[in-house]
Amino acid sequence: MGTRFLGIADLVETPSVAVVVDVMRAFTVAAWAFAQGAEKIVLAESLDEALALKARHPDWVALKDGPPAPGFDAVNSPGLLRSVDVGGRTVVQKTTAGTAGALAVKDAPLVLCAGFVVAEATAQLLRTRKSDSVTFVVTGDDGQADEDLACAQYIARRTTEAGTDAAEYLRRAAESRAAAELAEGVRQGVHPDDVALCLEADRFPFAMVAALEGSLIPNSLRGYPVL
Repeated sequence: MGTRFLGIADLVETPSVAVVVDVMRAFTVAAWAFAQGAEKIVLAESLDEALALKARHPDWVALKDGPPAPGFDAVNSPGLLRSVDVGGRTVVQKTTAGTAGALAVKDAPLVLCAGFVVAEATAQLLRTRKSDSVTFVVTGDDGQADEDLACAQYIARRTTEAGTDAAEYLRRAAESRAAAELAEGVRQGVHPDDVALCLEADRFPFAMVAALEGSLIPNSLRGYPVL
């Protein structure tokens, strides 16, 4: 399997298979939402679009990066999301890096969104598809976020070597700038458990597949069990 690791700005063509990685915290949050029973996640282009979708669908759960804000029900924190009722509901998610990365490759035939919590399930789906080429989109820090690159490399390695140990990849993520900023309170909308929750390798047995659903719901994410 041929692999490329690119930042969002480095995407110059539509890949055949894209794995969009945001460990801290967009796709850890997305995985937790599915684990708590969310039906699907709509990835919004902007805060205004997220609010417009929420206005049209008041029962949906809208979340964003940073501190709480009017019109939004939750923030992009796996620790804080645990107390939000998302069972059977649609979540609208707008984040700085993760959702932007997914939307940047929305025309790809297969788009997977991932963090460590769904790494093995994502690798298993890639093994099943037997793709010749996979582009990993490293979303954080203009493609330089080591937690995202470490996770992408872990998934790539697990795809070809199922017994690969996560320890070294998790260590890199734990020592990343993003982990330090979350632990030190530099970022807002943070729960004390967020870093630990983002570093739970293979916690959930499903992969997350993004697909276009039409003009009113431009890109949605669903969790698919991998058996």
